[in-house]
Amino acid sequence: MRGGVAIVGGVGHAKFGRRTDATLGELAWEAVKEALEDARLDQKDIQYFVVGNAGGWSAESLPAVIVGEYCGLNPRGGAMRVEAACASGSAALYNAYLAVASGMADIAMAIGVEKMYESPTPTVVEFIGRAGNYFWEFENFGLTFPGYYALYMTAYMNRFGATEEDFCKVAVKNHYYGSMNPKAQFYGLRITVDQCLKSRYVAWPIKLYDSSPITDGAAAVILASEELARKITDTPVWIRSVGVATGTANLSKRPDFIGLDAAYQAAEQAFKRVGIEHRDTWKYFDVADVHDCFTIAEVMAYEDLGFVERGMGIQLVRSEQTYKGGLIPVNLDGGLKAKGHPIGGLRALVWLLR
Repeated sequence: MRGGVAIVGGVGHAKFGRRTDATLGELAWEAVKEALEDARLDQKDIQYFVVGNAGGWSAESLPAVIVGEYCGLNPRGGAMRVEAACASGSAALYNAYLAVASGMADIAMAIGVEKMYESPTPTVVEFIGRAGNYFWEFENFGLTFPGYYALYMTAYMNRFGATEEDFCKVAVKNHYYGSMNPKAQFYGLRITVDQCLKSRYVAWPIKLYDSSPITDGAAAVILASEELARKITDTPVWIRSVGVATGTANLSKRPDFIGLDAAYQAAEQAFKRVGIEHRDTWKYFDVADVHDCFTIAEVMAYEDLGFVERGMGIQLVRSEQTYKGGLIPVNLDGGLKAKGHPIGGLRALVWLLR
């Protein structure tokens, strides 16, 4: 492995939402163009690129080829599409990081793009359901992703005394910040706890306002080797550490429903490489963007990442410690909840870098 890998100011972001005005390639180009301009680079400078795309609902089954052609990216180092369900965008970034860290490329681009609105809602629900154990859970029992997280929310409520109102406060926070984000799907829309509590149930106790929306969106990030990074920008953002882990597809094989073990293990890896203990980690970070496909997911992430002990995440919500100025501000872009959740999108990192 060579020296450090940095994000060289090259970040781009398309508007999230129902983007019937743009094809997959056009949507990706909005992010790619912005990233290239941000880094003051040209398409020919990109030696390798990776597209994160979960797919299934989009007409394009070979998105890397389509994106590369439309965006004028034709590197000799090649390109590929990666999929890791809701972590597809992160997987693209990880793959691009490895390409630069290994010396296979000096400059690489990670692109996350998804066009979910090309399919009707029942089709999208089915394909998201396929991200679990499709034949056992979806076909036999009709378990959808809201149903998955409803199991987690009921377990958490039973174990730690959390209430539906507590989780609605997460939604209120994320809509508050999303309302100020012009790239967010729900830009300008704030909600109250009462509105959330009165929204219809999707899978009890998860309600509509506990849930992230179907979204079209794209984002892009440019990575460079240590030598080139210092030539491209005076303010490179160094990637200090990365952790990756995988859980079971079948929920019946998981030991409990109050946290995501894969998230905990990935965090453990990342922290260990930079000498951070997996407890009181809020001391080391100024802000965090975490996965919040449903409000329970955000609360579990507080604990999986070690910001607080297990069962104490809901206390952060009640005391508003995840707002700006609190113990650990979380999802200041609006999160998946209000910014939108294009499954393969690279939304979190790009917004933090801005």
